[in-house]
Amino acid sequence: MWFADSDLYKWIEAASYVLASEDDPDLARRVEDCVGLVADAQDDDGYLNTYFALEVPDKRWTNLNTMHELYCAGHLIEAAVAHHRATGSREFLAVAIRLADHVDSTFGDEVEGPPGHEGIELALVSLARVTGEQRYVDLSEYFVEQRGRGRFEEEFETIEEIAGYEAGIATDARDVFYEDGAYDGSYAQAHAPFLDQVAVEGHAVRATYFLTEVADVVAETGNEEYLAHLEALWENMAHKRTYVTGGIGSSREGERFTDDYDLPNDTAYAETCAAIGSVFWNHRLFELTGEAKYQDLIERTLYNAVLAGISLDGTEFFYDNRLESAGDHHREGWFECACCPPNLARLFGSLEDYLYATADRTVYVNQFVGSELETDIGGRDVTVTQRTNYPWEDEVTLAVETAEPTAFTLAVRVPGWCREVEVAVDGEPVGVEGTGYAEIDREWSGETVEIVFDQPVRRLEAHPAVEADAGRVALARGPLVYCLEGADHDRPLSQYVLDGETTFDPDYRPDLLGGVVAVEADASVPEMGGWEGELYREAPTERVRKPITAVPYYAWDEREPGEMAVWLRTTSPRTGE
Repeated sequence: MWFADSDLYKWIEAASYVLASEDDPDLARRVEDCVGLVADAQDDDGYLNTYFALEVPDKRWTNLNTMHELYCAGHLIEAAVAHHRATGSREFLAVAIRLADHVDSTFGDEVEGPPGHEGIELALVSLARVTGEQRYVDLSEYFVEQRGRGRFEEEFETIEEIAGYEAGIATDARDVFYEDGAYDGSYAQAHAPFLDQVAVEGHAVRATYFLTEVADVVAETGNEEYLAHLEALWENMAHKRTYVTGGIGSSREGERFTDDYDLPNDTAYAETCAAIGSVFWNHRLFELTGEAKYQDLIERTLYNAVLAGISLDGTEFFYDNRLESAGDHHREGWFECACCPPNLARLFGSLEDYLYATADRTVYVNQFVGSELETDIGGRDVTVTQRTNYPWEDEVTLAVETAEPTAFTLAVRVPGWCREVEVAVDGEPVGVEGTGYAEIDREWSGETVEIVFDQPVRRLEAHPAVEADAGRVALARGPLVYCLEGADHDRPLSQYVLDGETTFDPDYRPDLLGGVVAVEADASVPEMGGWEGELYREAPTERVRKPITAVPYYAWDEREPGEMAVWLRTTSPRTGE
């Protein structure tokens, strides 16, 4: 396929993260073999795309809209930067520099316009940070500013020539770029210049990559107008277009965002790559603002929308992630469009980047994972060792070691879902007000911080405008969203109703799904007596109590095929009606 190069580059990037933390000669050899193959495929002028080189060498840069040349180039550059940082080698980095220089010399002169699928922009900023070349930032900003300028509509006449034998590409592209016969560039965020876009639109992966790229440009240029608009678009996505799991992109057609509050469950698309793109974007917004709400959404997305995308044994994947299933939706070992598996690999390989942050004399603890941070504050070495069995248990312990007494602020995120938290330093309580960050400003010299997050089971309601969730609730505990599966129940899931008598009992089950906290409860179900020979009868039907077991959403579809539902029927908790 015309974008298959990118999957190889993602795998090289993921492997590079592994090599950065451990000595694995066999993996290093395999990576070097791949790097050599890529280098050998590069043209003398720096261009590199195997589909165009082998199939349509005379059609370079003639269809930016559909053919993913710049997207593949972006993933190559990202992989090369990761490889250089992990190994110190400049072999792959040199390939990336030659390719970036070719793009830089081509665009704005011979060719104008942005990529249909974003991706190169953030890679160029990464390359600029490694090389010190400001022109790569300028090129990234050029691509951002080119969006919505009208180029793409002119390219459809060339797609049949370029795609050749790739049947269906032209039809598929027209399906997503045309609405009622009229061209609509929103699929590729090309419907308007960035500052004129009023909502997060189009293909969800492309959208989040684009917004990540704008954030990277802001970080390098200080463009406050761009930052304010990014925050406004985030509000639209987070509060009107995001599933309770953190998944985004509700429509299979176009893998895209639709309208505000349009969040169907049984047809949810919520592509795994889109969830990963959301993590990227939220991470950049946190770095720009220091606001905890972005880390809150990262946490929700990681534990639910991202983690559901891979099986417990790491061998099968969801491309799309429904929130309700009749038992006919399952993970697969591979996909014709294989973007999600390597994207998961590179995210997990770089997970350490999302746990902590430092700024001036502040150390942020953003995510709660057993780990160790080594940094320096004012030139003094500081180590923070985190120990926790979160999210199953409530406690997090941070051991702070310093080479010599050092004054700084330790900022511990208090998740937005948490209503009660206890923080103590060497047993002495620290006052915490609300969510956000609990900031402990003091001189550190070997203290231990203990945090206890209260994690009751919560019933979540959707905004009344979310039609799919009317009269339903979702269950959550800590960062995890829960679901019911047919494997644990002897009735159709639609018959179970949570009412005012339902109580919840979290129970750690080491024998279930690799060890999880399940939520045991009881629900109301219709009494089946007297229905023999009846299809309808006068209401109400007598109801009885039946036990239910809710399991973490990320672990569904790991047992025999069956129903699954995140949103459960409910009655008023006060009246039971």
